[in-house]
Amino acid sequence: MADNLSDTLKKLKITAVDRTEDSLEGCLDCLLQALAQNNMETSEKIQGSGILQLFASLLIPQSSCTAKVANVIAEVAKNEFMRIPCVDAGLISPLVQLLNSKDQEVLLQTGRALGNICYDSHEGRSAVDQAGGAQIVIDHLRSLCSITDPANEKLLTVFCGMLMNYSNENDSLQAQLINMGVIPTLVKLLGIHCQNAALTEMCLVAFGNLAELESSKEQFASTNIAEELVKLFKKQIEHDKREMIFEVLAPLAENDAIKLQLVEAGLVECLLEIVQQKVDSDKEDDIAELKTASDLMVLLLLGDESMQKLFEGGKGNVFQRVLSWIPSNNHQLQLAGALAIANFARNDGNCIHMVDNGIVEKLMDLLDRHVEDGNVTVQHAALSALRNLAIPVVNKAKMLSAGVTEAVLKFLKSEMPPVQFKLLGTLRMLIDAQEAAEQLGKNVKLVERLVEWCEAKDHAGVMGESNRLLSALIRHSKSKDVIKTIVQSGGIKHLVTMATSEHVIMQNEALVALALIAALELGTAEKDLENAKLVQILHRLLADERSAPEIKYNSMVLICALMGSESLYKEVQDLAFLDVVSKLRSHENKSVAQQASLTEQRLTVDS
Repeated sequence: MADNLSDTLKKLKITAVDRTEDSLEGCLDCLLQALAQNNMETSEKIQGSGILQLFASLLIPQSSCTAKVANVIAEVAKNEFMRIPCVDAGLISPLVQLLNSKDQEVLLQTGRALGNICYDSHEGRSAVDQAGGAQIVIDHLRSLCSITDPANEKLLTVFCGMLMNYSNENDSLQAQLINMGVIPTLVKLLGIHCQNAALTEMCLVAFGNLAELESSKEQFASTNIAEELVKLFKKQIEHDKREMIFEVLAPLAENDAIKLQLVEAGLVECLLEIVQQKVDSDKEDDIAELKTASDLMVLLLLGDESMQKLFEGGKGNVFQRVLSWIPSNNHQLQLAGALAIANFARNDGNCIHMVDNGIVEKLMDLLDRHVEDGNVTVQHAALSALRNLAIPVVNKAKMLSAGVTEAVLKFLKSEMPPVQFKLLGTLRMLIDAQEAAEQLGKNVKLVERLVEWCEAKDHAGVMGESNRLLSALIRHSKSKDVIKTIVQSGGIKHLVTMATSEHVIMQNEALVALALIAALELGTAEKDLENAKLVQILHRLLADERSAPEIKYNSMVLICALMGSESLYKEVQDLAFLDVVSKLRSHENKSVAQQASLTEQRLTVDS
């Protein structure tokens, strides 16, 4: 065989120059046979013989051997080490020219050759890009799209594959294909050829690649992709095929317009059916599919329109089915159920309806099942749902009397920042009422944990929420006992630090809480306020032109409140506050200007 191959290569060099079609065809058949038997070894010999350079001259439209030459190139380019040599031999330009051929076999082999040269090869892709190959292939896909005979479908499959190899994991080439309008063409292909497994699969791989690109979403949204994918999904029984469709659906469903289209096309019903079929299975594939289906369901609920459509005033079948997931024994379904409720709870109407219909008790039962060594993601999801439900004012009292704070406080010992963050957020949403704030503010364990979390520098969210909850306990309770508990637990320094936050809302909450402390329990807090350098911080806030008007206003209110302490008042005098305050009398904000006048009077009288 080896001798035979060497002879063939020598002979091919001569016939390539003479162009005697018969003997050329014989040589090419011999090469194809050798490649079929041992592709790698034969390819190495072809490369060593220098014959690749001659192939460029053989790729001519009028020759009867052209398809076989392209076939040989397609076969050798299956080897990674042959792709750059094919580019260097100048084969790309004549191959791209052949894409204009009318001969189906030439087109097929040319498409294969270009596709294989592009596979994982930057040089191959770049050469095809420069030669303008992609546009010609897309034009072919458009013109051949409606023809359903097997030979044409095979060609379409090769062309789709070539475009995938050309653009795979290359954002700029994918963007180029999108600009050339490949998406509507591929969607149309999928609709017409959904019976052809190979072509369908190729379209799905293409969609999966392109859907990752943000710029593709609008184009997808303007096609009937949702309808086609759901139609295809309903037909699939094999796990692998459904998984391929899921891989396209997930990135597409990040787009709100497509979410709604998928809901309208009936995807949700398919997902619910999968959940029902797989919920009791312990097969790995089924467990994976249950997770994918329920995750996708939650994703569809992130769109406002799609969510509201599925809520149907709380009477919808989908909403009811999702509710039934929460008491299930399957962690994945518990998680998806709680996340779905958190997504449904994105407007007041839905929240009020759900609280009135007993959702809070279901979520508290779920949390109860996860207190000891519980599933962290389920804890986080259930707390997220409770936090969202607590936003409407009318829900707060109902949730407090249902015992939500007690249920949430069971997770105080959690060491997981995501759970801590949601726990804090839920409590903060609930304590608008004075009674609740007072009850929680006197809970020493809670206050001590908050003070500890105020130092969680690695978790900015937990740190911020802890500070805000400390401040809220004071602001809503207006209670001396609460202030004493916070002072004794070492919380004052954190409220003072919070007054320097980069977020105006947090600065303001801190200043109001500190003013209440100064008004109600100055003696108890005096030492801590001094140690935290509060007076210096207030001076800085008033002198800083960038401070918001409400910050300046509340800083001056606080200064007046601090005058009841001898040591703090002395600090105020030492820092020449009068200069800063008198400048603020002409502030454009009327409230600030008025407060500056009052503060100036207090400072003048008391000095």
